[in-house]
Amino acid sequence: MLSLRHRTREVLALSMAVALIGLVEASPASAVPFGEVRTGKATYYNDVGFGACGTPINAANQMLVAVPKRYWTTANPNNDPLCGAKVQVTWGGKKITVPVRDKCMGCGPSHIDLSQPAFAKFANINQGVLQQVKWKFVR
Repeated sequence: MLSLRHRTREVLALSMAVALIGLVEASPASAVPFGEVRTGKATYYNDVGFGACGTPINAANQMLVAVPKRYWTTANPNNDPLCGAKVQVTWGGKKITVPVRDKCMGCGPSHIDLSQPAFAKFANINQGVLQQVKWKFVR
C-alpha cells in the first residue's frame, strides 16, 4: 500500500503534467479575451521609440494603445496575437478603436494606456485619468 506522502507526490505530479499539457495545447490567440468588455481606467502616454510589437511608435502623435502585460501570451511579443488586434474604447458617449502597439508594464488587468491623441478624443490630457472606461479587444 502506498503511503499518504507517496500518493500526494503522485497527485501533485499528475496535476503538474495536466497543467503543462494545457499550456502546450492552448493557442496564444485563444488566451486573448476578444470581445469581453472590461471596465477600468485609461491613462495616456507619449513615448517615442519601439513598441512591444517591434515597430516604431510615437505615442505623442499616433493613435494607439498599450495594454496590460497580462494579456501578452508569447515569449517574443513581436509575434504576439495582440500585435494584430485593436482595442475598442468607450467613455463619455464617445467610442474609438485603436491598434495595440505596446505593452503597459504598470497597468492592472482593467487599465489601458492610450496614446496622447487617443486620450484627447475623450478629454483634455490635463485630466490625466479617465475612470469607468469600457474597453474590449477586437480583431
